[in-house]
Amino acid sequence: MKKTILSSMAWAACALAFSQNNDWVISTSNFDAQDYFGVTVANGTVGLVSSPEPFKVKEVVLNGAFDTYGRGRVSNIMKVFNTANIQFSNTGFTEEDKNAYNELFSGKNLISHEQSINMRYGEFTSKVIYKGLEVTYTLRSLRHLPFTNMVDVTIKAKQNIKLAPTSIISAPEILRDVNNYFATVDVPGREQIPLMTSTAMSPTGRLKVAASSSWLMEDEHPHLIHEEKNYGDHSLKLYKNLKRGETLSFTIFGTVCTSEQFADPQNEAERLTLYAFLEGRQRNIDRHRAAWDKLWNSGDIEITGRPDLTKDIRFALYHMYSFARAGTAYSMSPMGLSGLGYNGHVFWDTELWMYPPILMLQPDIAKSLLEYRFERLEAAKQNAFSHGYRGAMFPWESDQDGQEATPIWALTGPFEHHITGDIGWACWKYYQVTKDKEWLATRGYPMMKEIANFWVSRVEENPDGSLSILNVVGADEYAEGVDDNAFTNGVAKVALDYAARAAEELGFAPDPAWRTTANRVRLLTFPDGVTREHATYEGETIKQADVNLLSYPLELIRDPEAIKKDIDYYTPRYDVGGPAMGFAILSILYNWTGNGTKALQLFKQGYQPNRVPPFGVISEMAGGSNPYFATGAGGMLQNVIAGYGGLEITDKGVERTVETKLPKGWGKLIIKGIGKDNETIQISE
Repeated sequence: MKKTILSSMAWAACALAFSQNNDWVISTSNFDAQDYFGVTVANGTVGLVSSPEPFKVKEVVLNGAFDTYGRGRVSNIMKVFNTANIQFSNTGFTEEDKNAYNELFSGKNLISHEQSINMRYGEFTSKVIYKGLEVTYTLRSLRHLPFTNMVDVTIKAKQNIKLAPTSIISAPEILRDVNNYFATVDVPGREQIPLMTSTAMSPTGRLKVAASSSWLMEDEHPHLIHEEKNYGDHSLKLYKNLKRGETLSFTIFGTVCTSEQFADPQNEAERLTLYAFLEGRQRNIDRHRAAWDKLWNSGDIEITGRPDLTKDIRFALYHMYSFARAGTAYSMSPMGLSGLGYNGHVFWDTELWMYPPILMLQPDIAKSLLEYRFERLEAAKQNAFSHGYRGAMFPWESDQDGQEATPIWALTGPFEHHITGDIGWACWKYYQVTKDKEWLATRGYPMMKEIANFWVSRVEENPDGSLSILNVVGADEYAEGVDDNAFTNGVAKVALDYAARAAEELGFAPDPAWRTTANRVRLLTFPDGVTREHATYEGETIKQADVNLLSYPLELIRDPEAIKKDIDYYTPRYDVGGPAMGFAILSILYNWTGNGTKALQLFKQGYQPNRVPPFGVISEMAGGSNPYFATGAGGMLQNVIAGYGGLEITDKGVERTVETKLPKGWGKLIIKGIGKDNETIQISE
């Protein structure tokens, strides 16, 4: 795997892009195409990843679209049809025109290429200036239309030129049985609408995949030429003569979907594209921006006097909002919709890392993440049965069906059981924030009850009457096949207690075994009182947070002296090359125990070394190459909200439980849109 470690000079160039824009825009103009990590434009359903090539999208990822292919013999999230690429073709030109055309777009005539992402409105813009023309390309994954994207192109001539801009639908290699179609649709009183459509089957034939696109020019009715050159793509082309100073503008609408979402994806893709076309360019922009405004107005974070940090925080929030949406049963993988990392599977990364900041700021989106788990409860019950347990045992890596999708060579699949407790924890946190008793009765408690039953069947009794959980992979995944892992035991205790509290909230008598089991599950310590990570732990290097999670977010160890003992012991044992999110937990706890200097050092360590060029998207490890690591972004946001804001989720909702101090120079920390009442909290230095 390629690893990229930025030199100080390289990151200075990227940092310059940050500093030259307002708090909502990140731009770059001096990027290296060979050392380029794209930024994602997404709406919670369709993710489009930018490319260093002008007017191109690297790949399109569709949430919920999985099939078995490639490495691991497990289901993987799929790339789908790309409707967003624009090219300038020279076919159909005379030899003289072709030579002039090639000269126009040659590298020697390229003056500048700037790319930018507007986080406020989820808009990616690429501006390319040649000696003879200027092209601006703006991409949106429409927030109000979950399966549709929109590309705006404006071409300004600096000389008399003949152009052939071309819109393409292309199929990724994994799709089979590709079919391409073209038609024009008559609308009474309107022009004919061009409609380009492609269909294919997923690798095993499990899903039908469809895409459709249309070309809109509101000021004229162009004559478009349809071409099908290759098996995997086809295009619409426009020939246009522009005089010096003239401008050509057009919009491409594209829709992608599968039979996972619709019984008839081909017709639905065409209908949705026609709908976007007939809504028109400006109405779509207005509705898209209004949807993004609603998100930011109800969930934003700012640090006054530090626009650089505000931008970092908003970039993390932007990705949280881009990778999920309310009203669905989709969850988030560690890489969100930024590519195929971790096969698009859902891990504990969702519930423990990404979900808490989303829940505090956007409870409706958090509800979708839990709905994903509820719809797969029966699969979790079958998984428990298959392993000889009762209740529900959620898979470590979950796919669209909720089955265990971890490749067989990874012991995390059969043994990293804390995921089941994590989901129980998340259910109760949602109820604490929203007080939605109907949801608790119909969704939360049915899951929490089966989770509690699993843990009762999972524990084993010791001679002294205490209970152990044996043979697990810990949250620290360097610890495989261990007994009494601190985090696993801790989250089991919490999930059992929360299930009992949920039952009482609904007027039911909880199973007495739940609290009895919770009270008897043991947490091990060393002679000096430091919590022991597992029964055979002797101070080895650890991959990520484990023991320290008992203090935050599980709230099992709250005495400041005990917290301090644990963080002082485990901080030097964290693998400095480990995943980003663990350092966020240490920073939170150092803040809570009054060591602001150490907290700030770890805050920075939790994400800044992981930024890669040219936009500063974060990878899982420092020097990594698999962005965007949404898990790390979730950790960073929790650090801001809990570590510096002192906010936690309690029976009162989201409240400030810790009097924290801001680092010097931070001004005010303003957190807007907290909890179901959209409160705003300001914390001063």
